[in-house]
Amino acid sequence: MTSIKYDRILLKMGGEALAGPQGYGIDPKRAEEVAQIVKDVYDLGVQIAIVIGGGNLWRGSVGSEMGMERASADHIGMIATVMNALALQDALERVGIVTRVQTSVEMRTIAEPYIRLRAIRHLDKGRVVIFGGGTGNPYFTTDSAGALRAMEIGADVLIKATKVDAIYDDDPQKNPEARRIDCLSYIDFLNNRLRVMDSTAVSLCMDNNLPIVVLNFWQKDSVKRLVQGETIGTTITNIP
Repeated sequence: MTSIKYDRILLKMGGEALAGPQGYGIDPKRAEEVAQIVKDVYDLGVQIAIVIGGGNLWRGSVGSEMGMERASADHIGMIATVMNALALQDALERVGIVTRVQTSVEMRTIAEPYIRLRAIRHLDKGRVVIFGGGTGNPYFTTDSAGALRAMEIGADVLIKATKVDAIYDDDPQKNPEARRIDCLSYIDFLNNRLRVMDSTAVSLCMDNNLPIVVLNFWQKDSVKRLVQGETIGTTITNIP
């Protein structure tokens, strides 16, 4: 049996992971691709929780910039994350994974309310748990929700799924000499004001010593290789 480095992971992905070529909306084919990547990791015996954003459907910051009251704009964004969670649940169920969606904003007819011990029980029973609704509060991103839920369920690592293979000291698309960073301390991440993840989420992980790995979700077997112990992406920890 293949040994694994992480027994329980929290996978944080943006809503754009479910968008099609147009860059917005929910593409069922794209959801199937995500589900297959998750299944490959799940089949190793890893317990998986997922927090998904809603940027493919709505961004609260955009609504706020256009004059909406920020709390209202963020509440719309929370609902968008639940839509994505349901789409991902459907895709995962179709590849044979029993899944539960829990939301911080109660929608009892379509999802369970978030209950920490119940979520842990689902994971122990081999179910993938998808957390929708962010933290349930405006002014907090789904990155912060991912960090919070990871802490609450006792995850071994928070995986930030992106479209880039690591963190660089400059934009690699604009600067061909940009240096790839394999390991970074929380403090250096915060001091350099890197925008891969929001500072609230990183600070919460720092205070609780939870490692963060930033990787390219679409790179072949990246998450699977990570949980098997291979060095993938950029690891953010107390010790760089």
